[in-house]
Amino acid sequence: MALIVAAVIAVAFLLADRRETLQEQAYGVTRQTVDTVARPVSGAIAAPGRWTGLGLDYVRSYFFTAHENRRLKAELAEMRQWRDRALALQDQNDRFKSLMGLRTDPPIPMAAARVVSDSRGPFANTRLADAGAERGILVGNPVLNERGLVGRVVGVSRGVSRVLLLTDIASRTPVMIDRTNARAILTGDGGPNPKLEYLRGVDPIQQGDRVVTSGDGGVVPRGLPVGAAVKGLDGRWRVVLFADQASIDYVRILLFKDFAQLADEKQLQARSLPPVTTEDPQTSILSAPKPVAPIPSPSAQAPKPPAPAARAPAAATPPQTGAPR
Repeated sequence: MALIVAAVIAVAFLLADRRETLQEQAYGVTRQTVDTVARPVSGAIAAPGRWTGLGLDYVRSYFFTAHENRRLKAELAEMRQWRDRALALQDQNDRFKSLMGLRTDPPIPMAAARVVSDSRGPFANTRLADAGAERGILVGNPVLNERGLVGRVVGVSRGVSRVLLLTDIASRTPVMIDRTNARAILTGDGGPNPKLEYLRGVDPIQQGDRVVTSGDGGVVPRGLPVGAAVKGLDGRWRVVLFADQASIDYVRILLFKDFAQLADEKQLQARSLPPVTTEDPQTSILSAPKPVAPIPSPSAQAPKPPAPAARAPAAATPPQTGAPR
């Protein structure tokens, strides 16, 4: 009996498994058919939505990119302004350092100034500086920038000074060739390179020689840098000014009066003489009585030689009154 029941159960399991296999096969075929048909249909239905989403994403990206581009351009323009300002301040700071580093030997007091105006003509080259008599500036004071000599002061009032440039036709500056100490006069002619006149000596100058102030005449101190010598197309020696290598916006004015201010007063003062030792008049050799020479006695004197005998007077000859007959 138990064997029969077990056989029935086994047959039931076999039939159930076969049924599930048939159902799975039928469902798999149906599903594959539906999927095959529905795939392109669903793709076609979903395509407009997908394209619309992509288009919206592109539009959003475009407007975002355009906004970022405008923002970055504005930021870049602002940064360029800051960069230009920083470079200008750096250049100004470097020039201030160079100006503050100017030294003369012996030291000469200086006044810093800014060039506020430029007056140019066919032959006139002058500048106005914002420092005047209240700063101790006088007519004739030399003016320098960070490179070299610019000119000299020709007019002073309160708060402003007029500077005559080396290139002005009225400018005359005594200079010398640093290599040979040859003297010359730097004469402006309205051009960028003033000429050298009154050069003396054998081979006094060569191309590229350094030209400095000579100090002759007491107009400017000696040794201020002026420029380099070049030979012009007209055959004359000229000077390429060091001051033209930088803009003449900020200058320093030497408060130079004359060479007397360069002297050290303490060294010029007469030193006290060493103390003089005096002798006692009683013991001084100079005040001692001189010894008196002994006077010889009459007996000790040598006998005097006898006086020579007196000659007899010559006989007088009678004068003849006439010739004999």
